Amino acid sequence: MQVRKLLITLGATITAVVVGAVGADFGATIYAEYRLARTVRSAAGLSFDPSVAILGFPFIRQAMHHHYDEIEIKANGVDRPVIGKAALEATLHNIDLTEASWLIRPDAWLPVGKLESRIIIDSGHLGRFVGIKDLMVEAPSRETNDATGGTTESGISGSKGLVFTGTPKKAGFDKPVSVAVDLSIAGEDQTTLVFTATDVQTGPGTADQSVPDDKKQAVLAAFSGSLPGQKLPFGVRPTTEGARGSDIIIEGITEGVTIRLDEFKQS
Repeated sequence: MQVRKLLITLGATITAVVVGAVGADFGATIYAEYRLARTVRSAAGLSFDPSVAILGFPFIRQAMHHHYDEIEIKANGVDRPVIGKAALEATLHNIDLTEASWLIRPDAWLPVGKLESRIIIDSGHLGRFVGIKDLMVEAPSRETNDATGGTTESGISGSKGLVFTGTPKKAGFDKPVSVAVDLSIAGEDQTTLVFTATDVQTGPGTADQSVPDDKKQAVLAAFSGSLPGQKLPFGVRPTTEGARGSDIIIEGITEGVTIRLDEFKQS
């Protein structure tokens, strides 16, 4: 009986220690994320705290080794040139904190093993920009229906054959129509998103609305345009453009870079 009581007591003690350690680690993570969100807000000139996640467990061990496995920074509704507002995201992998401290000083340089950077433009803001207020964006149908792939690791579709649906009133057409759209990046600094409508789409998953030949070019032109000034967080050059849900995403992925937090929001 005494042995049993001893084992129960020992088990309860070990459980309490483990729970306490996990709780302390979780608390330290929350504090570090809060401080980092405040630092990014101040350094990057945001009007609100972004969402910040420091991933990997245990956190305290990472902090003691001056190295974070992964950091995610997300800011929705950021003021952007031309388009009005967009979301900014960055995912940092293998971050060296040797010169930055575990709370990451705002002026510290951060060596990063891999950096993913994204601008996310929702269909509402893109529609207002092109003059199609009911615009909806979808990934290419062949990718939407193919569970085996066709997208990047971030879930972004390819850049060819996206489906834009809306009412192109400026083309003299008062019914919703679907068109196939190709995306590309242009400009010397690779910051202009170009969207080019290539053909009218009918059938399942579209507005299924045909367009008379004499209006076709005007309709395609209504869904086409260019959006300048879209600099990715930390100045990363774009490597992919496509759709995810009803959003247009410009993404850049690079490796072996050194960044500062004030570079998160580019002018």
